[in-house]
Amino acid sequence: MKILAIDDQRLILLSVEKRLKEMGFDVMIAENGQTGKELFDSFAPNLVLLDINMPDMSGLDVVKYIRNQKGSKIPILVMSGNTQEKVIIDGFTLGIDDYLKKPVSLDEMTARVKRILGTPEVKNEIQKDFDAQMLQKNCVGVVIPCYNEEERLSSQEFKDFAHKNLGYHLCFVNDGSTDNTLNVLNELRNGNEDHISVYDCAKNGGKAEAVRQGMLHLEQDSQLDYIGFLDADLSTDFRDFDDLVNTLEQSDFQIVSGSRMSRMGADITKESARKVISMTINLIIRTILRMPFNDTQCGAKVMDRQLVKSMFTKPFITKWLFDVEIFMRMRKQFGAEKAKSLICEQPLKRWIHADGSKLSMKDSVKIVGQLAKIAISYK
Repeated sequence: MKILAIDDQRLILLSVEKRLKEMGFDVMIAENGQTGKELFDSFAPNLVLLDINMPDMSGLDVVKYIRNQKGSKIPILVMSGNTQEKVIIDGFTLGIDDYLKKPVSLDEMTARVKRILGTPEVKNEIQKDFDAQMLQKNCVGVVIPCYNEEERLSSQEFKDFAHKNLGYHLCFVNDGSTDNTLNVLNELRNGNEDHISVYDCAKNGGKAEAVRQGMLHLEQDSQLDYIGFLDADLSTDFRDFDDLVNTLEQSDFQIVSGSRMSRMGADITKESARKVISMTINLIIRTILRMPFNDTQCGAKVMDRQLVKSMFTKPFITKWLFDVEIFMRMRKQFGAEKAKSLICEQPLKRWIHADGSKLSMKDSVKIVGQLAKIAISYK
């Protein structure tokens, strides 16, 4: 039994291909509608699985080609993040057989495929106990800056997240580490190449430069809808980061930034001295920004891919306060009022200060001088 899968997001496509092949199907994939049409003619599939929103040609145009031009009645299963009722109705009017709304689990997808085609006979099939794996509505790139993280990098948590959330790509940036971090990262990537990459900086440039290089690197991947960054110590929980992405998907915001401000029901812990210093610095930052954001320095942010070039092409003037500079650049590009409407500060449900922070108390004192430098430079 042969299946043709068409989707412009390679992260999704490769995951679908892998699962269907493990089930015993013969699978061909296409990353755009035109290639999909050509493969339909040459491959002669028994089922077509396709997305709707593709840049060069809508999935519905592919359906029209199969049904109207080719006169084929083979089953067509749509799997898309487009949830507009008109689009779904148009799809069924054109003759699709089923419509799955992303996010959707691979288990549900395979159940629908088996309902239509049945299960192929596979000789010496190895039974696998699949974990719940989700195909996201949008593809997300996450930059994780790493400097001498050999001892505290939680490799298994990153592997588990990449395995279960198939629309994510994790890009670890090795910021010229002097320990065994690069080898740890390469080992982490081994076997997970589709969803994990390692960007190696020849020399240490600081967190700001590591994040900047990683963001520009991921921006070149056209399949990514959103790109963000997260601290390697996972002081921000992956579940919280996914909540930031969901907010971005369901709103007109262009940046969603985590906030560690304590609130009812949130598990937020900090060292007491660090908490006092953070509150003082945040007050200074709000004064400089002239925008009502409480926690610009939270290491979890995600933004629309279209913003990356304007926010990250120019190097930052500070190594640690680049988050403030991002907000300043937003204000400069859009004006203060518009920038406030484009940035969402979302409280985290959980955040824990991790031991081994690279930012010392002495560095915290230097921050005041760096903030003055930012205020002057972006005036």
